[in-house]
Amino acid sequence: MKYRKTHETGEQKVVTEVYLLDAVSYTEAETRITEEMQKLTSEDFMIKNIKIANFAEVHPFDNSDRWFKSKVSLIAMDEESGKEKKSNSYILVQANDVKEAFENTTKAMEETMGDYSIPSIVESPILDVFPYFTGEEEQLEKYNMMDAVESLSEEAQQEEAKQEEA
Repeated sequence: MKYRKTHETGEQKVVTEVYLLDAVSYTEAETRITEEMQKLTSEDFMIKNIKIANFAEVHPFDNSDRWFKSKVSLIAMDEESGKEKKSNSYILVQANDVKEAFENTTKAMEETMGDYSIPSIVESPILDVFPYFTGEEEQLEKYNMMDAVESLSEEAQQEEAKQEEA
C-alpha cells in the first residue's frame, strides 16, 4: 500500500506499508484493503501488490505493536526409515520484541500434541492484520452470553431448591 503519510512533525512523506488480510480472492482483498485504508487516511493511496501469504496461523496478543514471523518445525518419526522428519510452517505472532515473540509462539503452540522446535523468528514488515469478520461473530457472542446467563440462573435455582430441602 503506497500513500502520502503525515508524520507528527507535520511533514508529509510517501510511504509503502504492508498489511495482511484474510480474503478468499484477490478481488475481495482489494475491496477490503480499500475500505480499511479509507478509514485510516484521507489521502489518495495505491495498492502496489497483492499476494498470498504463507502463514499457517495468525496470533494477535494484547499490548503488542509489532508482528513477527515464526518458523515452527513439527517433528515426527518416519516409521519406515526410523529418522526424524521435520515439516516447517510459519505463524505470525504479535509481540514487542524477539524474546516476547518466542514466548508468544510457545503460547500459541501450547496445545500441539507433538514435538516441535522454533528455529527462527524474524520481524515482519506487516503493520496491521485485518481478519475476516462477517458480523455473525457479534451475534454469536451475544448468544453465548445469553446461554451463560441462563446457565447461571439455572444453577442459582438448583442451589435455592437444595437450601429449601435442608
